[in-house]
Amino acid sequence: MHILIKNKFLIYGNYKVKCAIGKRGISKKRKEGDLITPKGNYNIKKLFYRKDRVKNLKTKLKKNIIDKNFGWCDDPRSKKYNQFIKHPFNYSYEKLYRKDRVYDIILVLSYNMNPIRKNMGSAIFLHIAKNNYSQTKGCVAIKKNELKKLIQLINKNTKVEIS
Repeated sequence: MHILIKNKFLIYGNYKVKCAIGKRGISKKRKEGDLITPKGNYNIKKLFYRKDRVKNLKTKLKKNIIDKNFGWCDDPRSKKYNQFIKHPFNYSYEKLYRKDRVYDIILVLSYNMNPIRKNMGSAIFLHIAKNNYSQTKGCVAIKKNELKKLIQLINKNTKVEIS
């Protein structure tokens, strides 16, 4: 079974919830920073979470605790583009340890990873939505309790289809 993201909904079997997507919708991604959620089929590469904010996270996925110096490189000039990094770091990156709670749980999708193409987009995550489901910069976001429930249902072989 796979996760389907379509028409601002995330569907996994009988489980269907509203989701936020990129400001410019779902389409073929053109470049870094284009605010598009990339159409395609993806694997779940990693699960990161904030141990201080998320208790009792039940999942079959390997859990990685987010530390204060964790980030994700979004700078095409770096050899670490679209990869996990630790800061301080000499290139642009997104901090994974954030105050706003949207990255308290992150599923990293395999977009632009094999091979990594410079300027084609980075950091496509399934993460926690803001209260008003405001648009993302290209990620997919659902409510925290819904993400916790989804993580209990899936495993490392679960695919994500964005269409």
